[in-house]
Amino acid sequence: MKSEFLTAFGLLAALAFPLDSPAQPYPSKTVRIVVAFAPGGATDLIARTLAKKLTEAWGQSVVVENRAGASGIIGTESVAKSAPDGYSLLLATQTTHAANPGLYRKLPYDPVRDFAPVTLVGSTPLALVAHPSVPANTLRELIDYLKKNPGKVSYAGGNGTSQHLTAELFKTLAGVDIVHIPYKGAAPGMADLLAGHVVLMFDNLPTALPHVRAGKLKIFAVTSAARTALAPDVPTLDESGLAGYAVVTWFGVFAPANTPHDVVAKINGEIVRILRLPEIRQSLGGQGVELVGNLPDEFAAFHRNELEKWSKMIKDSGAKLD
Repeated sequence: MKSEFLTAFGLLAALAFPLDSPAQPYPSKTVRIVVAFAPGGATDLIARTLAKKLTEAWGQSVVVENRAGASGIIGTESVAKSAPDGYSLLLATQTTHAANPGLYRKLPYDPVRDFAPVTLVGSTPLALVAHPSVPANTLRELIDYLKKNPGKVSYAGGNGTSQHLTAELFKTLAGVDIVHIPYKGAAPGMADLLAGHVVLMFDNLPTALPHVRAGKLKIFAVTSAARTALAPDVPTLDESGLAGYAVVTWFGVFAPANTPHDVVAKINGEIVRILRLPEIRQSLGGQGVELVGNLPDEFAAFHRNELEKWSKMIKDSGAKLD
């Protein structure tokens, strides 16, 4: 009787306190990739390309969420404060994770402490482009024109973004005075450039080049150290007389700090696989994005170097927020 009572008690206990069910494999629900800038720019394009392929690979929805504002701070902070479970990712740029720390004395996130590096997706040069109304066809002619019109020529670029800081470096090296007009992202800045509301911009080459080919913009140079295969006839700023000018914009995936290592490894492996697909190399690579796809530790080392590089560049150029 006693044994039967204990057996019955054990069954009741098992019903009342069931064993923990095994954790569901990642991902088991929708994953969001946050883009901290407005839709339509290069960051948005890359995020949507990755989201589509990840959805196909995982059988779970991967969506892009644009949270623009404050030089990418709003969207970046949202991921930094998200649960470290792999369901909130950030497609970061040098703006959010290398430039902002040098521009803002207080950020609501730490670019190293608050994030787990996943992989460096790729990089692309920027292009110095202008509205067709600008009476110059070479970089030397443009610089001469700007020197004759100090403080009268405006350029587009979100506060603290690569568009802003590359222009500030250009101002320093070329010795010109151009006026910064801040935008929430590259896409609205480009829209105003095409309309002639501003006349200069350093924009990502892949998004600027179609407008150049359509005759809607002039292109003077690219910011990379060497010419790019996407536009081999366009000189670099360095070879055009601004010695030492070499800047690219980059894109990388971060998860919140303390995301489990196996989850980070799974995301890393899938994105690296996607970046090696022929159709992705053709679509993104064909638009001037130099695809990478590396290990988390390699991306972390790259990020540390970028923090130092952009901090020095900001200090040397004297760039300030408007």
